[in-house]
Amino acid sequence: MKESFRFVSKAYGLAGGLSKALLPVPFLALPAMAEPVTLLAFGDSLTQGYGLSEQDGFVPTLEAWLQAEGADVIVINGGVSGDTTAGGAARIAWSLTPEVDAVLVALGGNDLLRGIDPAETRANLDAILTEIGARDLPTLLVGMEATGNYGESFKAEFDAIYPELAEAHGVPLFGQFLQGLVDIEDRQAALRDYLQPDATHPNAEGVALIVERMGPAVLDLVARAATD
Repeated sequence: MKESFRFVSKAYGLAGGLSKALLPVPFLALPAMAEPVTLLAFGDSLTQGYGLSEQDGFVPTLEAWLQAEGADVIVINGGVSGDTTAGGAARIAWSLTPEVDAVLVALGGNDLLRGIDPAETRANLDAILTEIGARDLPTLLVGMEATGNYGESFKAEFDAIYPELAEAHGVPLFGQFLQGLVDIEDRQAALRDYLQPDATHPNAEGVALIVERMGPAVLDLVARAATD
């Protein structure tokens, strides 16, 4: 924690109306108030909170969870519905405003839905992580897992993107944004109880499960940012 020091000058009266020269003497050294960590949640509609009231979205739910765990943190909503990794790569530089202390990167779902070449997704995510790394900001990469819709070769290439980039950039990886729902063994119950009618975006209860599962990894990220 940074410390600030204040110096004050005092005049000490002496007998006969004389006084000593004003001298700077140290006052009590007071620690500066620590500022909260500002975390940028950089993603797509899952991050933005598509279809939900503001207070039920991923960002406010995550912020409340982190604060309940004792973290002094503000989470910025950097989610853009429909955004691909290409869109993220185009906006990452100006999204890293001076107050940002750490970044959660959660992009790739729309690339997957559109069947974009995994090589392109990889290149875009690599560019995003490179830009963040140039600012020396602690980062958590949040992955996605492909279904078999585009074939096993596509799935293997896509699924390899996140762990390989995390290793290459030296950042921690949380393997699957939707892990809190993936963990539910009853797939029909998960679809029925925790997703919106589009069967793609989580409802408020689903967001709570996602945050509870991902939260510890984000808490570690905030702790790293607080000590940098």
